[in-house]
Amino acid sequence: MRHLVTLVAFDGVVLGDLSVPCEVFGRARQSDGCPFYEVRICSLTSRVRSEHVTLEVPWRLSSIRRADTVIIPGVENPAQIPPAAILRAIHRAIVRGARVASICSGAFVLAATGALDGLRATTHWQAAPELERRFPAIDVNPDVLYVDNGTILTSAGAAAGFDLCLHLVRRDLGAEAAAAVARASVMPLERSGGQAQFIVHEPPTNDGTSIARLMIWIEQNLRDDLSLPALARKAAMSVRTLSRNFRAQAGMTPAEWIARARVRSAQRLLETTRLDVEQVAADCGFGSASVLRQHFAAVVGTSPVAYRRAFSRPSGLPK
Repeated sequence: MRHLVTLVAFDGVVLGDLSVPCEVFGRARQSDGCPFYEVRICSLTSRVRSEHVTLEVPWRLSSIRRADTVIIPGVENPAQIPPAAILRAIHRAIVRGARVASICSGAFVLAATGALDGLRATTHWQAAPELERRFPAIDVNPDVLYVDNGTILTSAGAAAGFDLCLHLVRRDLGAEAAAAVARASVMPLERSGGQAQFIVHEPPTNDGTSIARLMIWIEQNLRDDLSLPALARKAAMSVRTLSRNFRAQAGMTPAEWIARARVRSAQRLLETTRLDVEQVAADCGFGSASVLRQHFAAVVGTSPVAYRRAFSRPSGLPK
């Protein structure tokens, strides 16, 4: 009997999140060439509406009762959780030990069952703050492509659904089978970094406080001496007061915030110039390229060179 994968469809379902598992699991083959998965799309009713089309869904929620893996795709509006009957069906699958995975904003649906309480999880980086606000018992990590808690998995937005599904194929059938699916889908088996490299960081805003003014000054003077005593003098505070106020407003120490500001500056230079990594490091206030690489990997999850390949303009970059 083949491994049954059920995809739960509902009004407002994200079509891309629904189609990716069909593509990945539908291509997976055992060593003898036979399909390993049976894929079913199921729903509470025979029709579900997405943003662009109305879908005819062939299977009902009863398919979840014997599913080995349940996939929850994203929902266009995370504030609109699917009907209680769908949540109950997913919860029963979790209780009996089925593997359940969400893609993108499907994490909101999975979270509504209570299954993510006390676990690490991810979702699209734009939706991560809202997931954290609505479900404070979840340890939300917006930087990664997916989180594997064993039988409960979550993935980030859009293409991260591919990463999650390929990861499941690799768990079930091994790296060779997963690599074959990746090649057929024209996807890498593993992507460097996580979704931290895609996050847009807004610059600090001047709300009139001394810390906000200091943050703006720091971003404009990243090559200066930004030691804690130097910053304290700039802010006309004691080192202890500055540290306390900075952590209260930024949620991190001044050193951590400065490292992130320098990494953001490096990202902009890697995207918009052809400066070598040593010069980028110097322009951003890092002591060397090796220090830049260390902080870049910690914040963005990939290397400066890999980031430039992914995000730099194809031509016409200024020197």
